[in-house]
Amino acid sequence: MEQVNLQRLHSQPQLRPGQLTRPAPKQSFAEQLNSALAPTPLKISKHASARLTERNITISEAEWARVTDKVNEAKAKGIRDSLVLMDQAALIVSAKNSTVITAMDRTEAKDQLFTNIDGTIVLS
Repeated sequence: MEQVNLQRLHSQPQLRPGQLTRPAPKQSFAEQLNSALAPTPLKISKHASARLTERNITISEAEWARVTDKVNEAKAKGIRDSLVLMDQAALIVSAKNSTVITAMDRTEAKDQLFTNIDGTIVLS
């Protein structure tokens, strides 16, 4: 006769019909919706920061606020990656991640081909 090896399994709690199987959310739906729709501040990638510095591009706080507002607006419309054209600079921004990916001055951007962009924001 073969010997059978039995192992004890840890018991799982019994669920009754109608009992929740997951913990209740910590925030209400309205709170989660409001936080998802709240404007997200822009981050500047290390690469973009280096490009801004080496190309001597300065952007004022007011201009950053405008860029942030427009990128959040673009994100709400489903834009993932956008080209932001300003008077002194051109920025590639991931609206999805709220991150400035790279920057160049407008004269440098004049003869460039921009790919993988699904939206453009023109600020003047």
